[in-house]
Amino acid sequence: MLRELVGDEPVAGIETIVQAQPDILHLTNIDFDAGLVTLKALQMQLADRGLSLDHSFARKPNTGMSTGLDIDGDGRRGGPRDAQGFGYFSGQGGQALLSRFPLELTADKSDVTWSDLSHSLIAPDDPAGKVQRVSSSAHWAVTVKVNERAVTLLTLAATPPVFDGPEDRNGRRNHDEVLLWTYSLAQEPGLYKAPVVLIGNFNLDPIRGEGIHAAAKQVLSHPRLQDPLPDLPTVEWERVGEMRVSYVLPDKVLDVVDAKVMPLEPTAGPHRLVWVDVTLN
Repeated sequence: MLRELVGDEPVAGIETIVQAQPDILHLTNIDFDAGLVTLKALQMQLADRGLSLDHSFARKPNTGMSTGLDIDGDGRRGGPRDAQGFGYFSGQGGQALLSRFPLELTADKSDVTWSDLSHSLIAPDDPAGKVQRVSSSAHWAVTVKVNERAVTLLTLAATPPVFDGPEDRNGRRNHDEVLLWTYSLAQEPGLYKAPVVLIGNFNLDPIRGEGIHAAAKQVLSHPRLQDPLPDLPTVEWERVGEMRVSYVLPDKVLDVVDAKVMPLEPTAGPHRLVWVDVTLN
């Protein structure tokens, strides 16, 4: 059972997590700290409610990581918009995985820069191109071992394609983040011999709202992936309404048993937990 939850208020969403009974849980917008204290506290609270997810994975994300540049052009360095990913401190709003099964990092694409990405929409003359990373949070390929079988999770949490100006820098960055795994699948097929599951927050609906919708559509039509929850909203924002921004897209070689978007928990923020049950053949 694969679960994806955008953790605006992770502690408030514990009851939803327990109700979903995940074998594997991907969390986004969860702070990273030394010793993984926050993540361990969440594990303990889940265990107290009868859900034991003993294995975990998290690394320091790009959020809040200094670039040394004045990215936002305000004449100062070191602000939250000057970081590799928006953040007032290093590790703000990162990602984490909890699992019943062992987790092993297969690849980390979080340090790929715009200048490394031949298909990037960022202009070649962007002064930050050689320093700024594509990933605003992290792009991890993490392999889960279930008995003698394995599946590789391709995680992401893309920047919102808003909060910028007519240059659409965030929109273009969101596009590049959403498509980064498709480039890696094409260019490094040897890394992904196990079935894959692309899982995370695109911050992009394929039709509604702002952003370059073609990026989401391209991922959804990828020949290796299947979409078990077509066009179901996963978030409800006050001003813009319902959209689909969180995704769990299994490899076509995996059998999907069931899939669902959990009901909104009022105290846990606007995002809903998305889950997909698959069997490993």
